[in-house]
Amino acid sequence: MRNRIFCFVLFCILIFSTTGCGVIDYYFLPKPDDTAQELYEAGVESMKDKDYTNASDFFAKLKDRYPFSPFTVKAEISLGDAYYLDGKFFDASEAYKEFAALHPGNEEIPYVLFQIGLSNFSLFSSIDKPQHSVSEALEYFYRVEEAYPDSEYATASKDYIVKCRRALADQELFIADFFWRSAKFGAAWKRYAFVVRNFKDLPEVRKYAIKQAEMSYYEYQKTLSQAEREKLQGTWKELVDWL
Repeated sequence: MRNRIFCFVLFCILIFSTTGCGVIDYYFLPKPDDTAQELYEAGVESMKDKDYTNASDFFAKLKDRYPFSPFTVKAEISLGDAYYLDGKFFDASEAYKEFAALHPGNEEIPYVLFQIGLSNFSLFSSIDKPQHSVSEALEYFYRVEEAYPDSEYATASKDYIVKCRRALADQELFIADFFWRSAKFGAAWKRYAFVVRNFKDLPEVRKYAIKQAEMSYYEYQKTLSQAEREKLQGTWKELVDWL
């Protein structure tokens, strides 16, 4: 029995002596990095599976590890796409902006600029909040429309320009209506007047703003002294031009 155990132990020692280095290397030495192509293909497969979190991880690793690889340019755009499809609109916007800064002459720039606009527009949540993202989206949609009028994204940009303009106008009306309900007629009048002057491309919005501006002005005058009303008349006459 002891001889069998001794033989077994000796056999294990011989096996380990011949393969031990390989076992140690496998478990303890660092693995070789994935190639740029492997990372890109893994990201593409994750995109197909709608696993956008893993996809963005693969594309980000490729971008960081292989900045000069031919796969990197495609990965940079795909990183923005993965963020966007994952609902991470701010991260998507930043990824697209980085691509636009690094590759201003790339043929995908019209798409990238449109996606920056779309990402920022997607950050819109409510008219009662600051509309900085909508304003930025509008800027990029204008850029696509003006710089790349023949691109497939120009028509879509025009549609989103209208949506952005309406969102900005609605916020101004939201504030003006609040002032109106709060009986702050002077402030309401100025807000409605701003909409009338600056949103001539939205006739329905402008029509409502004109009506409200007239009523606000009328109510505002009631709160003023005779001298204040006379002083204000000049301002009102200037506004007649845009009514």
